[in-house]
Formats: sequence, C-alpha cells, structure tokens
Amino acid sequence: MYASPKNASYYGNRAATLMMLCRFREALEDSQQAVRLDDCFMKGHLREGKCHLSLGNAMAASRCFQKVLELEPSNREAQQENKNATTLLEYERMADFGFEKRDFRKVVYCMDRALALASACHRFKILKAECLALLGRYPEAQSVASDILRMDSTNADALYVRGLCLYYEDCIDKAVQFFVQALRMAPDHEKARLACRNAKALKAKKDEGNQAFKSCSYEAAYQLYTEALTIDPNNIKTNAKLYCNRATAGAKLKKLNQAIEDCSSAIKLDDTYIKAYLRRAQCYMDTEQYEEAVRDYEKVYQTEKTSDHKHLLKTAQMELKKSKRKDYYKVLGVGKNATEDEIKKAYRKRALMHHPDRHSAATPEVQKEEEKKFKEVGEAFTVLSDPKKKIRYDNGHDLEDDGCFDGGDFDANNIFRAFFGGHGGGFSFDSNSGPGNFFFQFG
Repeated sequence: MYASPKNASYYGNRAATLMMLCRFREALEDSQQAVRLDDCFMKGHLREGKCHLSLGNAMAASRCFQKVLELEPSNREAQQENKNATTLLEYERMADFGFEKRDFRKVVYCMDRALALASACHRFKILKAECLALLGRYPEAQSVASDILRMDSTNADALYVRGLCLYYEDCIDKAVQFFVQALRMAPDHEKARLACRNAKALKAKKDEGNQAFKSCSYEAAYQLYTEALTIDPNNIKTNAKLYCNRATAGAKLKKLNQAIEDCSSAIKLDDTYIKAYLRRAQCYMDTEQYEEAVRDYEKVYQTEKTSDHKHLLKTAQMELKKSKRKDYYKVLGVGKNATEDEIKKAYRKRALMHHPDRHSAATPEVQKEEEKKFKEVGEAFTVLSDPKKKIRYDNGHDLEDDGCFDGGDFDANNIFRAFFGGHGGGFSFDSNSGPGNFFFQFG
C-alpha cells in the first residue's frame, strides 16, 4: 500500500482482512478510502455497506448496497444485504416503540435479532443492557456493559448501565460513582444525570427515615418512607425495603392492617425478601390471623432453616391450634392478661346475664341459646380461675382431652352456686323486671 497508495484494491483487501478480525471500524475506514479512490469499485462499496451494517448504521449500509446494485443490478449478495438493512431498520423502529411503551422484553427481543445482523453495534448492546437492568436481569446487563468497557473504558453509555445495575441492586453509593464517571465522559448524558439525581435523593430520604425511626419518631419515619417511595418506581429492590421499613414504622404506630399491606407490596416487588415475610407474619400474629402467620413462617423456614425461624413457626402453629378451641377469655370478655379479680368480676356479670332463670319467659329457642352460653361461662371460669388449668390452657393443651371436666359431670349451676354462696333456692330473679334487672334473695 505504501508503494502504491492510490490502489483501491489494496485498501479493499485490507478492509476484508480487518472484517474477518471483527475490526469493523478500521475496516470501514479502509473500504471508504477504497471507494474514494475508485467510485466504481463494487467490492469496496459492498464491504463498506457490510461494515456499516455490522456497526448498526442501517441507513448508510442501505445506500452502499444501492450503489452496488446500480453497478451490478443482479448482485445477489447486495440484494440480500439490502434486505438485511431494511430488516434492521424495522427492528430499530419496533425497539424504539417498545421502549416508549416500557415494554422492555420486546426491546430485548428486537435487540437480540438486531445484533444477529449488527454484531458490533455498541448502541444496540447498550439499549439491550439498559432494558435487562430495567427488567431486573442485572447479571446479564452487567455482562454486556462490562464487555463494552473492556474495549472502551470511557464509554459513557456502558458506565451508565453499570451504575444503573448497581442502583437497582440497592448499591446506591457505588452507583453514584459510575453515574458521575459517565457524566465526566459525556456531560450532556441526560439519563446518567437523572439517575444520579434520583440515586442521591433516594438515599438521602431513606437515610433520613432510618434516622427518624432510630430516634423513635415513628410518625416522621413513616412519612419519610412514604416520600421516598415516590422518587423512583423502577427501583424495585430499594422500594421493597422502603415498604418493609414503612411497615415496621406502621406496626409501631399500631397501623397493623396498613403494615400487612406494605409487607405484601414489598413481597410483590421481591418475593425472596425474608424480612418482609417475617414482618408480615408478626403483624398477622398481632391481629390473630394465625393461619396466615403460619403460612408466612413456613415460607421463611423453607428458605432459611434456622432455630429461630423454627421457633417462630412452632409458636404460630400453637397459636393457630389454640385459636380453634373455645376462647375462654373471649367468653368472659376479658383480655389474656386479666387478673384474678377481673376474671371473677367478668364471671359474675356474664353468669347473671345468661342464667336460665332470667330467661324463663323467653321463647324455647332463646332459652336454649342462653343456657348454652351460661354453661360456656361456667366452663371458662372453671379453667381461668384455677392456676394450674389456666397455665395448661394458655400453653395450648386441650383440657377436654385431659379430662378436666370429667366428661358429662360438669355442671354450670354448681359453679354458679359455689361462686355466689347460694344453696338450693338461695337466690332468685325478678321475672317482672325489665331486661338486665335482677335481685338476690338470700335465705
């Protein structure tokens, strides 16, 4: 070439060699020089078109192939390559439309097919990588961006995609470093600028919420996490953590139903988020939704078989079992931490309320229902007023199976008489009084 620098075929041959080495940019320069020296050099135009096509310049490629067909209308290779250029333009159009509609899977599909025709196009690779990141396929996106950076460490688009992956994986500090580096390489890179701003705002708001929570300012923390959730809906992993954090603050504020909803939102974003399952399970326990709690603890234990998770699951299963028995605390209308005096007062009130004599003038159906309630009240008092039985009941034992009521020998009337100190007809109800009125007549 140095001996004959005006020979177009020399440049054409070197271009062909460079193309075999996949060095398409250098090959493009040689093929362009070849056709500058000889505009009728058909192979030069064909190679220039192929280089443009490999680099993703479909319009330029099409012009080159049209030139070949002007020189040789029957050239089948040029005809096929021109069709490929048209196909590439269509994939680009479809990808642009898909990106605009946020159909990132469609974009990846189009870019895969486009790259089969334009294997050296960094622009297509970057678009594919960006969409992979937006789909949460971070390792694949990182791999594509890293391949480009190995060839061109100053590629702002690749730096932006690396930062985007880190940002969506909740490594916000590292992500900001890549965004800043991308902006150094290309100060007008709008996507990197926006992502950098969002990353800094998200981290600041999340940290502010965490600080408020640590200071026990739960209402402030709840509000800050809510504000953070509005910054970037695309950041799935960080938003999952924000929902879980807000659920924790909500639980502290006794907003248990909202906390359950927030945990569910976190799990919907990241179904591997163990902390969200644990938080939701605890909220289910606190709202006595034991079947749901068992389901969540089972999910956690299947994923991480630790002794703590096993204990939580067993506790939930025990509470579920207890919830299916008669709730004696609920029968008496007292809390589970009720004192001995509170249990006695509750029994006195409920026993008098449901005593059969009080409802002697009622219909048979009402009498039967009140008698049933009277027996349940007596049964509840028998258990909760006896320390040993109460402990066994609280620990989940089935007292009927243990023979605590001696089969059919349990008599609520005996309990009533023993409690009120009556013997035989030592008390009576005034059947002429209105509902709720009664008096005792002691002998």
